[in-house]
Amino acid sequence: MSQLPEVRLKPSRPFKSSGVDYAGPINIRFSPRRGSKSYKGYICLFVCMVTRAIHLEAVSDLTAKGFIAAFRRFVARRGHCQNLFSDNGTNFVGANKMLCKMFS
Repeated sequence: MSQLPEVRLKPSRPFKSSGVDYAGPINIRFSPRRGSKSYKGYICLFVCMVTRAIHLEAVSDLTAKGFIAAFRRFVARRGHCQNLFSDNGTNFVGANKMLCKMFS
């Protein structure tokens, strides 16, 4: 079993160190009628590394632009995070340059 990241063991404010991933697709219908069109949507899942609390954001697609919009809503609600852990998904890799600008 691998070692835990050090940020998981130190007490800190919620979401100071966070992990991010996507869930979905989920079908979204804007009308309860039978013939209404459904759209694909995704959930951007932010997890606090210390308290394991979660924050969910609805996202319309898996692009870097959609992730940045969800991340801005997350930061507006929870404050800036010091560490953000993710997998190497193309949407996260594509947003890397924009995230570096936001943090510097």
